[in-house]
Amino acid sequence: MITLKPFMKEDFDTLIQWIDSPEFLMQWAGPNFSYPLTYEQLEDYRSGANQADSITLIYTVWEKDKRVGHISLGRIDKKNRAGRIGKVLIGETDAKGRGLCVAMIREVLNIAFDELGLHRVSLGVFDFNTPAVQCYKKAGFEIEGLLRDYRKIGEEYWSLYEMSILAEEWSAG
Repeated sequence: MITLKPFMKEDFDTLIQWIDSPEFLMQWAGPNFSYPLTYEQLEDYRSGANQADSITLIYTVWEKDKRVGHISLGRIDKKNRAGRIGKVLIGETDAKGRGLCVAMIREVLNIAFDELGLHRVSLGVFDFNTPAVQCYKKAGFEIEGLLRDYRKIGEEYWSLYEMSILAEEWSAG
């Protein structure tokens, strides 16, 4: 159905096209980037990732011969056997609502638990992003708590759910 391939320079234009507003950029990446997204920002983001001992793995999600999304597994901590999923995006409109988000989360969890031997994988998602929360729950994540008014965007505050899944929950699912 889908394939994860390392995020490359050839993927920059597509990702830049998908990130079409400052608010969407904040939802996708938090304060790590500024709008508009640029090649320089993406090169910095990609720098040092996807190497043998990297603490960040970044992927472009492909369906057949088309880029449809983006995802990362970062903050890989081998001592504590933990990591954090981030920058989850289904960018192609015709790819939304077809279960690809759950599929890409499961592919990353396969890497985290089965290849890297992690014990815990976490993520953060803004509470109003109901489709994402549902996707993560379907993939096995549990809500641990709500960080109220976590980020100020313009004149309003956004709250963030912290979610996680443990290795034994993954293997039981």
